[in-house]
Amino acid sequence: MANYNYKPEDFKSNQQVKWCAGCGDHAVLNSVQRALPEIAEKLDIPREKFVFISGIGCSSRFIYYMNTYAFHTIHGRAIAVATGVKSGNPDLSVWVCTGDGDSLAIGGNHFIHALRRNIDLNVILFNNEIYGLTKGQYSPTSKYGLVTKTSPYGTIEQPFNPGELTIGAKGTFFARTVDAEVMLTKDILVEAAQHRGTSVVEALVNCMIFNNKTHANFAADKATRAEHTILLRHGEKMLFGANKDKGLVLDGLKLKVVTIGEDGYTLDDILTHDATTEDTTLHTMLAAMKYPEYPVALGVIRNTPSPFVYDQSLVCQQQSVKESSKIQSVDDLLNSGEVFEIG
Repeated sequence: MANYNYKPEDFKSNQQVKWCAGCGDHAVLNSVQRALPEIAEKLDIPREKFVFISGIGCSSRFIYYMNTYAFHTIHGRAIAVATGVKSGNPDLSVWVCTGDGDSLAIGGNHFIHALRRNIDLNVILFNNEIYGLTKGQYSPTSKYGLVTKTSPYGTIEQPFNPGELTIGAKGTFFARTVDAEVMLTKDILVEAAQHRGTSVVEALVNCMIFNNKTHANFAADKATRAEHTILLRHGEKMLFGANKDKGLVLDGLKLKVVTIGEDGYTLDDILTHDATTEDTTLHTMLAAMKYPEYPVALGVIRNTPSPFVYDQSLVCQQQSVKESSKIQSVDDLLNSGEVFEIG
């Protein structure tokens, strides 16, 4: 193991960050640059082995602010290009920076099939529930009824929940964070990088210009977040609230919010989070929880080991074919099959 001794500054480019003042993307950038030195040490990855790939949207400017290799692709195709990069260079740590419009609309097909294949990519999904770069159209995650430039009477579409979509597409890692929680985001990214397969980290970010305070009901400040979000940690009780006196239990086939000490509920009744179970039932319910009926789940919701990782399987298959092939050189190829001599 090398001792790289990187600092966050080592991953900052010399480009001026041009997001709007107050945009949540600034905080996620900070978190990523804090996470990479730790990831480099844990996984023995030098800086030149990190690659960031983006599509189109405000979040896709991310790559210009990173002092790593990067590729700015086209709308909705970041994951497709990242798949090619990882398949051709399996030793790279490949990161995709994308938005709710970029990956869940035009790029939705690439998103679900990357998850199905379980390619070893790290996807940071910036979710501000709006198209920001194209000036305020509703996106696949916009709340029902949201008035925008393309829904002047309120959107009549039901939004995607990225967590439900990820888990439903056989995703093996899903986590959620909010822009204001810089250190939480950093810790989640470190855990995501260590996962073998596709990791999806949904970052709830604020768009000051076109969808301000879209997450404010549950994430506006620390006091609000304590009462209206639940930070899930593997092996720990599902507790929340400023006094950690509220928790989740199963009531039949549904989750239920209870208060310890009321209606006979004790700490023993509170569910313990198991992020590693293969069963998707509880993970899906946790990812789907909505304010105000439930606290919004933050942290690593699903982190299930899988023996099937696409790029690893591809390398093994290629090696097996090479070893069993009768063609080991260009001469072998040219002299294989039907050949003839010109007299």
